[in-house]
Formats: sequence, C-alpha cells, structure tokens
Amino acid sequence: MSTGTLLAIVIPIVVVVALVATGALLITRRRRLRDRFGPEYERTVEASGGRLAGERELRAREKRHDSLDIKPLPDATRGRYAREWTSVQEEFVDRPEQAVHDADRLVTSLLHERGYPTEGFEQQLKDLSVEHGRTLGHYRDAHEIETLSTRSKVTTEQLRGAMVHYRALFDELLSDGGRAQRART
Repeated sequence: MSTGTLLAIVIPIVVVVALVATGALLITRRRRLRDRFGPEYERTVEASGGRLAGERELRAREKRHDSLDIKPLPDATRGRYAREWTSVQEEFVDRPEQAVHDADRLVTSLLHERGYPTEGFEQQLKDLSVEHGRTLGHYRDAHEIETLSTRSKVTTEQLRGAMVHYRALFDELLSDGGRAQRART
C-alpha cells in the first residue's frame, strides 16, 4: 500500500477519533456542570443567552468559589444558630413580617460565618449556586417575599412560605459541615 493511500485512510480515522473524543469531553463537562448546579444550570444557560455563555459563567462561579474560605461550623456555633432559628420561628406567631426579616438576617449571618461574602444578593446567589444550587430557588423565593414585605404587599400565607423557603437553605447551610472544604483538600 502506498504512503498516499495509507495517509488517506489514517488521517480521516484520526480526525473522527479526535471529534468523538472532543464530543465526549464536552458531554462529560456539561453533565458535570448539570449535576453540580442542578436547576441553576438551566437558569444560568437561559439567562446567559446560550449554552456556551452559561457554562462559561458557571465555570467562573466555580473558580471564584474555590478561592473562598468556606468553612465548617463548630458544634457550639451550629447549636447557637439552631436556637436562634427556633426563636425566629416562635416570633412568627405574633410578628410574621418581623420574623421574615429576622430570618433573612439570620441566613445572611450564617452565610458570613461559613465564609461566604455577603456584599450583595446577586453575588450571594452566584456563590451559593456552586454547592447549593438545588436549594437556591428557595432563597430566591424567600428573598422576593421579604422584599415585598417591606412594602406591606404580602399575605401571612406568603410570609409563612418565605419562612419555609429560608428554612430549606438554612438547614442545608447549617448541616453542611464544611463538605466543600474537605472536597478541596
């Protein structure tokens, strides 16, 4: 067989193998992002205007998150936060709007204690999405109701819903125990 014939056979095979390998890599990368970010994956892809831009955004979030010093809570601190949450829930009976505001402040305090920056809600969402993408919808919903409540445009049932939403993220943050820190080391 001549060299030209051999090259005519080998080159297309190498190109096909390279394309299959590249495709497999992209699919694996996309699946990893979907698994890690949960519902936040589709939300970010849609908000970014396309899959490539959305995935680029998610990888940037991962990079920023890796630079944060997210730490586990000592048992005593975890207990203190659990007691504070119980107090906020008890407050809901007599002062539901105030309890929702206090729940928001408590979640923000817990975020800070764990090592998450708390400079702005949108950045909090991005930072949390890396490890808490599955409960992030709860935080968004709770925050929206809390914001509406400052203008007295919510019902007691909506406020109750906000407490349930805050509780979902609060519980996850409280019980996380530094899972991210161990995974990085």
